[in-house]
Amino acid sequence: MKKILLIALFFGATNLFAQQQQDSILIKEIPTIKNNVFQQRQEIDALTKKLNNQSYTIGKQSQTISGLQEQNTSLNASIDSLSQLIQTNSQNIVTNSKELGTKIQETEQQAETKISALGGDVEKNRLYWIIATLATLLLGGLIYWLLGKRIKSSKTDVETQIRNTKASLEEESVKLDNKLVEVLETQLKLQQETAKSQPVASNEKADHSLALKVADEIARMQKNISKMGSDTKGVKPLLKGIERIQNNFAANGYEMINHLNKAYDERFNIDVINFITDENLDEGTRIITAVIKPQVNYKGVLIQRAQVDVSQN
Repeated sequence: MKKILLIALFFGATNLFAQQQQDSILIKEIPTIKNNVFQQRQEIDALTKKLNNQSYTIGKQSQTISGLQEQNTSLNASIDSLSQLIQTNSQNIVTNSKELGTKIQETEQQAETKISALGGDVEKNRLYWIIATLATLLLGGLIYWLLGKRIKSSKTDVETQIRNTKASLEEESVKLDNKLVEVLETQLKLQQETAKSQPVASNEKADHSLALKVADEIARMQKNISKMGSDTKGVKPLLKGIERIQNNFAANGYEMINHLNKAYDERFNIDVINFITDENLDEGTRIITAVIKPQVNYKGVLIQRAQVDVSQN
């Protein structure tokens, strides 16, 4: 009995010791277990949230699918109605095509009949138009020829009249200049006779007014003669009269310097009234083409400066 009790006590002590060891091991593992439980709770919460989100998404998608199904239904209905309209329109097109084909054939037959009827009229009218056009062209050509001939004749007559008028005016001008030359010669002779009978005192200046006036008139005459033809009636006597006056000038100490048609030089002691542009001249060329007043010297002394027009390019 004692042995049994001892054995029982021994097993009881052994079990108690083992239980204590297990309890101490469990106590040590409790924090780890708590930590694992906490992590599992977090994972469960995260999975719960994901599950909720997926449930929400699935709900939205279900609503979208429902809407699409409704739209599909309405589209199917529209397609059915359009199919019916297309069938109706196809039938109408076929019917209209047949009617149009019949009308087109009728119209073509009528048009061919009218065209064949108009063909003869057009040929006749074309022939008439060709004849009328040729007649008009011939008449126009005849009128143009007659008018051209008349205009040419009139132009020739006008040019002839202008030439005759110009020639008559030049002849009258030459006659007047010849008379003027006679008058000037007479005045010069009278002045010379007066100067001989009444000598000029040494302290008095000679009167050159008449000589300068005569020189201006001679320059004008020479300018006009340069524009006339050599066959103008009365030009030769006028030239001889001008030569006599120039000889008279030279005998009395006067000298007229002729600058007409000479190259212009800025060093000349003359006055230029006008510079005239003339593209027919060479570039840089300057020619005295008109003498308004001639240069006059008395016994080698300048008493009148020339006034001229210069043409240049």
